Amino acid sequence: MGLGPVMLDLIGTTITDQERELLRHPLTGGVILFTRNFESVGQVRELIEEIHSLRDPHLLVAIDHEGGRVQRFREGFTHIPTARSIGAIYDQDRNRGKELAYTCGWLLASELRSIGVDFSFAPVLDLAHGVSGVIGDRAWHHDPEAVAILAHRFMSGMQKAGMEAVGKHFPGHGGVKEDSHLALPIDERTEEQIREHDLIPFERMIHYGLAGIMPAHVIYSRIDRNLAGFSAYWLNGVLRHELGFDGVIFSDDLSMAAAEKAGSYTDRAIAALDAGCDMVLVCNHPEAAAEVLEGLGKYDNTVSRVRLARMHGRKGVPYAALRESDEWKQAVLSITELDDSPNLEMNV
Repeated sequence: MGLGPVMLDLIGTTITDQERELLRHPLTGGVILFTRNFESVGQVRELIEEIHSLRDPHLLVAIDHEGGRVQRFREGFTHIPTARSIGAIYDQDRNRGKELAYTCGWLLASELRSIGVDFSFAPVLDLAHGVSGVIGDRAWHHDPEAVAILAHRFMSGMQKAGMEAVGKHFPGHGGVKEDSHLALPIDERTEEQIREHDLIPFERMIHYGLAGIMPAHVIYSRIDRNLAGFSAYWLNGVLRHELGFDGVIFSDDLSMAAAEKAGSYTDRAIAALDAGCDMVLVCNHPEAAAEVLEGLGKYDNTVSRVRLARMHGRKGVPYAALRESDEWKQAVLSITELDDSPNLEMNV
């Protein structure tokens, strides 16, 4: 059995009987973990082992773990500094900025791989236009070339630790004020403006071997009437054919307010898959997840199954051994001074 096109979540720190049934559904392909799923390092490691044991090949286990405000696991994990803080250092000393981006990518991925997480939805490739509060200090820089350079180093660190990267939010979420979790953002810039700025980091990262991309729940009204994640123009036209991206396209969460425009949960899933997504996320709504699995019927996409298999994590040093290693200790020491964010999680 290959990986299906739906990624679900769990309500707590253990798997319920109902959730176990959903995870064994042939159209399920992965699980995304949140802070509510974490009680301790040992507990979450056992949870991931159980998820992996349910299927062969094992279900993908993912997480939103960027650093700064978006870091699901805190206790027992190093706090990764904001992308913006590294971008500021890059402005002062380019080599040091690139080294720190690499170190943060390696450290984040090494710690997650040590407990079995397959991949994180990181890095953010949006530009710091100074408009979007939901992006804010999650963006590396306002200069697209700087974003591409720092994100590339971050991805290289992740890959060394055995984890592929997922860039977000294509073709760029930084130019709108609205938070797509709560409202429907509409970006009224021209296609030329987006191509000359926001699209550049995605183009560069695809060239560098980026394995996954998540589109934005944003409508670019002068270009297409659909949200980018439901747009065949953006996903098949620009991303696949023009930019040559052959990795995985993950929808953003279909439960977000911006996605309501596409109809019922099943309608949203079908629209995203038809537009070019390989996997759709249904979070914080177990009934909707069950509805989507039922509504997709006998959906199958062999190409997507092959793409998704690439997202399985590789190697990974066990948690205790990692923390005893000189490489881990040096990495933690090098970023401690950059811990510039309050220990508050952003609910995205």
